[in-house]
Amino acid sequence: MTWSGGAPCGSVRRAGANNHPETMSARAQQSVPFAAVVLAAGIGTRMESALPKALHPLAGRPMIGHLLATVSALGPERAVVVIGPDMPALEAAVAPLTCVVQGERLGTGDAVKAAQGALAGFAGTVLVLYADTPLVGAETLSRMLAARAADPAPAVVVLGFRPRAPGEYGRLVVSADGRLEAIIEARDASEAERAVPLCNSGVMAVDGSLLFGLLDRVGNDNAKGEYYLTDIVTLAVAEARTCAVVEGTEEELLGINSRADLAVAEVMVQTECRARAMAAGATLIDPSTVWFSHDTRLGRDVVVHPNVVFGPGVRVDDGAEIKSFSHVEGAHVSAGAKIGPFARLRPGAEIGPEARVGNFVEVKNATLGPGAKAPHLTYLGDADIGAKANIGAGTITCNYDGFMKHRTEIGPGANIGSNTSLVAPVRIGAGAIIGAGSTITRDVADEALALNRAEQEERPDYAPGYRAKKQAAKDKAGKG
Repeated sequence: MTWSGGAPCGSVRRAGANNHPETMSARAQQSVPFAAVVLAAGIGTRMESALPKALHPLAGRPMIGHLLATVSALGPERAVVVIGPDMPALEAAVAPLTCVVQGERLGTGDAVKAAQGALAGFAGTVLVLYADTPLVGAETLSRMLAARAADPAPAVVVLGFRPRAPGEYGRLVVSADGRLEAIIEARDASEAERAVPLCNSGVMAVDGSLLFGLLDRVGNDNAKGEYYLTDIVTLAVAEARTCAVVEGTEEELLGINSRADLAVAEVMVQTECRARAMAAGATLIDPSTVWFSHDTRLGRDVVVHPNVVFGPGVRVDDGAEIKSFSHVEGAHVSAGAKIGPFARLRPGAEIGPEARVGNFVEVKNATLGPGAKAPHLTYLGDADIGAKANIGAGTITCNYDGFMKHRTEIGPGANIGSNTSLVAPVRIGAGAIIGAGSTITRDVADEALALNRAEQEERPDYAPGYRAKKQAAKDKAGKG
């Protein structure tokens, strides 16, 4: 995972185009020094998975990757990820960011304290985030940083929201002048306090010069025996320090704790990707059936038919068409090309301008030149196919010898007959013709005709006797 924000999914970023709000926020906040602490030590018991919760994917990348991309766009001076013991996969996924280990899972306050050494000497704002709340927006975080920088600067800024069903969320008690007075856990709240609609998301922006001093005084005299980060608000208010609230939306603050939550979040991400793609000039005939990866890029006037899946690493240039039931991953589709229906483009597929990849064609680590065609029922792996070459139905590039992969080269204008096997490494010259049903094991010269098939044998009047013989055998078997 790279430590970068990247362009939004579903569109190609163009020079002069309106920038995504994440990029705009990054510019606005460059003067606000902050560090990010991302809490990711949770194992996700309700996920029922051997995979750490933070690594479960949304739109083709781990949920923590979405959050880190948003934070990166804001330009933190430092970023620390708090992980649990024995989480090498998570540590590798967020590299090169600094990871610190929370030895025992003793609450959110304890988790933030694990980052103290990594933040030594930092006195700006510390933004505390949660890996399982990956959809929080850059604009919302920017407003939190701006609130922390306001005069007089609050010691703590808490991100609140107004869920449709407040349930067990902690309630934020705010004074008439807008100051945060307390965070009341739902189980400790009175009936009047439970009626408060403003709830705690857990996300905070804290004065880094005060944070760890406050945490040192947080106790664990509660039912769980844990150290709660929310207690720093009580301590700060007791010292007559100002605390504040910034509000976000329920949708961006969705916490992912189960497979069901993950499915809800996936729909939200996909909806956003589809909207961005269409806003950037792509046509999605049935948007709800098109599935994007976080990094999918579609150009202007691209047409995507129903039931198409884009895996990671896809770019589709202007005017291309992706027909139904195609799966595209790690591929580049050039302007005006047509893909599908029922096509599969695997990593390394490079489809040239106006090229055609038809139904039940699989392309892997192969290049199709401008105007080249593979209309149906073909496997093209580890191959270079020249401009305007035609690949007949049933053609296979035999690229694997059981130990190594080898390439097939097909020259411009070549015509490969149906049901042909090209045994790599092999070169088919420009303009060459390969007869249908051939198995080609040697290079073919430019403009040559190559045939390699068994000689046809014909036996006159053979069929009637053959049928009679077989029917007699069948009758005898039936009587037995």
